[in-house]
Amino acid sequence: MNELGLPPIIQGGMGAAVSSWYLAKTVASDGQLGVVSGTALETIVARRLQNGDEGGHMRQALAAFPYQDVAEHILDTFYLPEGRNGKPYRPMRRISIKPHKEHDQLTVAANFVEVWLAKQAGTGKVGINFLEKLQTATPAALYGAMLAGVDAILMGAGIPREIPQLMTDFSRGLTGGLTIDSDRPAGMAAPILEFDPKESFGVAPELPRPAFLAIVTAEVLASYLARNEVTRPEGFVVEHFMAGGHNAPPRRLQETETGYGPLDEANIDKVRDVGLPFWLAGGRATTESVKQAVELGAEGVQVGSLFALSNESGLLPEYREQMLQAAREGNLKVRTDHRASPTGFPFKVVELPGTMGSGDVYKARPRLCDLGYLRSSHIDENSKVTYRCAAEPEDPFLKKGGEEDDLRERICLCNGLTAAVGLGQERPDGYKEAPLLTLGATTSDVEAMLKDFPTGWSAHDVVARLLAGVEAANA
Repeated sequence: MNELGLPPIIQGGMGAAVSSWYLAKTVASDGQLGVVSGTALETIVARRLQNGDEGGHMRQALAAFPYQDVAEHILDTFYLPEGRNGKPYRPMRRISIKPHKEHDQLTVAANFVEVWLAKQAGTGKVGINFLEKLQTATPAALYGAMLAGVDAILMGAGIPREIPQLMTDFSRGLTGGLTIDSDRPAGMAAPILEFDPKESFGVAPELPRPAFLAIVTAEVLASYLARNEVTRPEGFVVEHFMAGGHNAPPRRLQETETGYGPLDEANIDKVRDVGLPFWLAGGRATTESVKQAVELGAEGVQVGSLFALSNESGLLPEYREQMLQAAREGNLKVRTDHRASPTGFPFKVVELPGTMGSGDVYKARPRLCDLGYLRSSHIDENSKVTYRCAAEPEDPFLKKGGEEDDLRERICLCNGLTAAVGLGQERPDGYKEAPLLTLGATTSDVEAMLKDFPTGWSAHDVVARLLAGVEAANA
């Protein structure tokens, strides 16, 4: 165990609730770092409540929330004991660069719920994964996770230079602020989104400060973040471009299958020279690759796909089985799509019939942006703010100043990812959102796992496989 007290195996924080509290709890029960996804949790929790809260887990966690007036209001607003009976989910307020008390309260409570439930394992550690690109979602969500006693914060998909200070401020009971990357006139200061616990709850207790692990793809970024105590994390996850979900853009687009090349390979020796603990991620899901990672000086590995396909993940079983069957047939295909995400970051898309990775399903979906997590903000010379998403309907996007080429081949990640875990919107006209599935590109790891577990596997099986590599390296 390193000086952070964090174990060698980190379960990836995937999708919107693919890395659910139940998966993270299972991994933590094996003494490793179980990680919940912090993406869109206010939508996830609100929709679970509207579906009747099967098992009562949301209500159990809300009963432990420190501010019961807020918990009761959330239940009054969203909980439907008999479920929705086919009706659409209640519309949600979309996040913006301005704080909103009621939405902030829901966000804090939802992140508290997911972390609190995961921590009921009683052993191991629990982390939460955020995307730097979702800046307007971060302050209240981070506070909610800390309120539940989260052990580690992980963040990638950008340069998380302000997160260590935000965590420190919240731990001291202070208001925390985050600079928002907005398109704005030259000379205009960037907006800062603040979350004030006293404004939302009337009190601001001091909280334990978790460890911060920055997810980086290159030694240059690791060195940059580590050189200043304000931006320095406690450690790094060094993620290879074969990892699932969002990837950092290539330094220069290559004529390769993925668009990446040798310039995009991290120099592990230089990462090690930075002097902070690090874990390797992306294509590290075999016993031998874990052994190699430890021998290179890593504390261990972060693994996503094998956990995403485990019995405990938040994926609907039918989608998990569809991917496993494709792997059994040697036909599991994952493309690195440089156009799919409205953020402009490359995104790994699983190509399966009936999903958004299929061209016919993508073309059949009417453009709509009702969740808005990936919207970008734009401020004019009069300080008026507008929001754009390259996956929204064409006319509004263009009228708000968007470029026509930006619309091409964009996928609504927000709706596709929530559909993957059974929480997709059902619209009044009968349209049901199709799932968007993502995995790492190293599908051979999945095929190798199937040789030992042909009918599928548990998260415990994955942990055992990975720990064997750690033990081999330390033998």
